[in-house]
Amino acid sequence: MVSPWACVHKLASALPLLLTLWDLHFEGAECGINAEVEKQLEMGKKLLAAGQLADALSHFHAAIEGDSDNYLAYYRRATVYLAMGKSKAAIRDLSKVVELKQDFTSARLQRGHLLLKQGKFDEAEEDFKRVLQSSSSDKEQAEARSQLMKSNEMKHLHSQAQSAYLQGDYYSAIGLLDEILNVCVWDAELRELRADCYIKEGEPGKAVGDLKAAAKLKSDNTEAFYKISTIYYQLGDHELSLSEVRECLKLDQDHKECFSHYKRIKKLNKQIVSAEDFIREERYQDAIDKYETVMKTETQVPIYTTRAKERICYCLSKNQQSTEAIRLCTEVLTLEPDNVNALKSRAEAYLLEEQYEEAIRDYETAKEHSDNDQQLQDDLEKAQRMLKQSQKRDYYKILGVKRNAKKQEIVKAYRKLAMQWHPDNFQDEEEKKKAEKKFIDIAAAKEVLTDPDMRRKFDAGEDPLDAESQQGGGNPFHRGWNSWQGFDPFSSGGPFKFKFHFN
Repeated sequence: MVSPWACVHKLASALPLLLTLWDLHFEGAECGINAEVEKQLEMGKKLLAAGQLADALSHFHAAIEGDSDNYLAYYRRATVYLAMGKSKAAIRDLSKVVELKQDFTSARLQRGHLLLKQGKFDEAEEDFKRVLQSSSSDKEQAEARSQLMKSNEMKHLHSQAQSAYLQGDYYSAIGLLDEILNVCVWDAELRELRADCYIKEGEPGKAVGDLKAAAKLKSDNTEAFYKISTIYYQLGDHELSLSEVRECLKLDQDHKECFSHYKRIKKLNKQIVSAEDFIREERYQDAIDKYETVMKTETQVPIYTTRAKERICYCLSKNQQSTEAIRLCTEVLTLEPDNVNALKSRAEAYLLEEQYEEAIRDYETAKEHSDNDQQLQDDLEKAQRMLKQSQKRDYYKILGVKRNAKKQEIVKAYRKLAMQWHPDNFQDEEEKKKAEKKFIDIAAAKEVLTDPDMRRKFDAGEDPLDAESQQGGGNPFHRGWNSWQGFDPFSSGGPFKFKFHFN
């Protein structure tokens, strides 16, 4: 589809050529120009050729002030207006040119072009017919004839589009309007009509572009801003919705619908901003409470409930409430299977639950929809290491504690198990050997999980007591039972207060 402003840029790039043609066309013409007006026109022409539109415009203003009947000054100012995207002002000046010089077919032809772009078929056709009735050049005659045929074709398509719309055939209406708007790029009403068709077809996102163009093409278009705001709101973008409804209120602060909608968005936006502030401060429970308020505030637009659940899921995962996080993330993913944020949060919760294969599946699915996310790749690799690690020795499982266990819980679990598996408790040689091995694993688990650096390495998927992962070779913690004699499992450190005795 041709952008409404594409023609403007093309025209601006062709300005030097247009000026040359003007010079040839008007060479020797008598325009009644006095010396000062001629100077202003000449300076304006040079600035226009250099693309300095604002400066050129000021000189053409001055020329018109000096001679209000100078059609050439109006014609050149119209070209500047057109290059600046001010088609309405350009049409006014071209109309003045035609009024001052009836046989100026170039101005009439140019005005016809602009009127056709605005969808004003009858007015455009009148200009093209007048050119055909004049003694214009063969080139202008051919151009007028071509444009007249195009205008008739657009009128016919417009009639078909209106009929399809009234019959509820919005899909066909959109196709017809596409063709018309390729020509009538500045027709605000047609853009609003196509936007309405998109909305009725259940594709509101596609309507936004047309409504934004209509808001620019039609002055004080509060209705367009209101519709854009409501579409963004329905799509879940409360920030853009708030921005657009403010534009509506700038034009009319008493606009009833815009003001009511503004109050609704502002309340919701305030709650969401507050919740996100809590998340940045790692106040996850406060964020959860605030997002639960969001769900109570907005009950009519389902996407806000889904987004709130997605963020609560994230907070639960960060707050190490893994069971609740998995449940809520699964709710979100039932509605949106490709929701990357929910997949990542559930994967993190799965890791806390030591469900490594499930976590890996979620990370891999998320990666399919966010291939350039390096953090996601790092998390996937960590989960893969943790799975591999779990198939060897898991210090959390040895002590029977969760991965998010506090140091006090770890020490308590260690003391209980160390007392249970103390080799002196066993007389049978086979049982004693089994107990010695168990006791060594228990002591190693306590050693790793109570040391912040070693625990951090283990949580990242590396076993700090695994000789294979140690670049330096030997592992000081892989010792036989005799090496652990003199170690007191019931103190915070230091030697045993008693000796082991063996038969």
